[in-house]
Amino acid sequence: MRDAILGEISDGAVSAALLPWYDRHARALPWRVPPEALAAGVRPDPYRVWLSEIMLQQTTVAAVRDYFHRFTARWPTVAALAAAEDAAVMAEWAGLGYYARARNLLKCARVVAAEHGGRFPETEDGLRELPGIGPYTAAAVAAIAFDRPAAVMDGNVERVLARIFAVETPLPAAKPELRALAARLTPMDRPGCYAQAVMDLGATICTPRAPACGICPVIALCRARAAGIAAALPRKAPKALKPTRLGIAYIVRRSDGAVLLETRPDSGLLGGMLGWPGTDWSVEPPEDSPPLDAAWHDPGLEVRHTFTHFHLRLRVALAVVGQDATPHRGTFHPRATFRPASLPTVMRKAWDLSHGAWPQD
Repeated sequence: MRDAILGEISDGAVSAALLPWYDRHARALPWRVPPEALAAGVRPDPYRVWLSEIMLQQTTVAAVRDYFHRFTARWPTVAALAAAEDAAVMAEWAGLGYYARARNLLKCARVVAAEHGGRFPETEDGLRELPGIGPYTAAAVAAIAFDRPAAVMDGNVERVLARIFAVETPLPAAKPELRALAARLTPMDRPGCYAQAVMDLGATICTPRAPACGICPVIALCRARAAGIAAALPRKAPKALKPTRLGIAYIVRRSDGAVLLETRPDSGLLGGMLGWPGTDWSVEPPEDSPPLDAAWHDPGLEVRHTFTHFHLRLRVALAVVGQDATPHRGTFHPRATFRPASLPTVMRKAWDLSHGAWPQD
């Protein structure tokens, strides 16, 4: 049955339907060269394409726009980013999440600047040799920046293809089949526009809930629509329950207003980011291990935050100390230069909760 279905949709039918639609309805994105500009000979900047793709991993377009504008205003080229201080980049990334991406962003920029003369490789294989670039990002950069016929697979593409071909195998088991379909359908003509067209279709019409099938440019090809199961696809295997981990965050304010922060280890969650000294995050209640001797205040505050693989419940402990206090770990940062916005989201939540809860308040 599957072979019969595939035989009914020619390799070029999807791109033939999608590309004219994309020419009229392409989303205006700050990192994108629109179709009319491409037709006039404007070429995408591989740096901007790569930066946007790294930022967009596990994140929405709406969340990324402002970060992208700030990054490209401050570091307009890969050479500029390669020369940036680690702390400055991590601070600008704060709040975007998945902080290993920021560390790999710097590593990749420095490799491109030092070993490739500031030019990104144009092939998938060459791109995959760079730090932090996996199969999806390599395909996306090769297609969008260099117009290579690379099969780009993200969640939007998976959903569109699962519906067009009525693939009922649940994800993630369906990924190899969907990847093969993506490779087969990627055209030699305008592959970069085609990749963006499929992603735009999934983001604006072939949405997870209530797809707007009536205005879809590939409605005539969609087997799931014909079978009345479009909204149910792609099917997904049941998710395992996330465990809950517990921890303590110690927020110390010195009498001159300085706050105690420490840089987290490079490996692990929030690696390389500034944050409040704290305990490990574990399933069992943690042992108290404050960063200095003080009269600690427990105001009953708890941060609740969800990461990809677990929920976190972080108890907040507060202390006010004199200017002669010596911490066991961490460094005091003057209040004038402390930017709460530079903290990861979970740390910023703890800071926000502390307002009005200090011992002398």
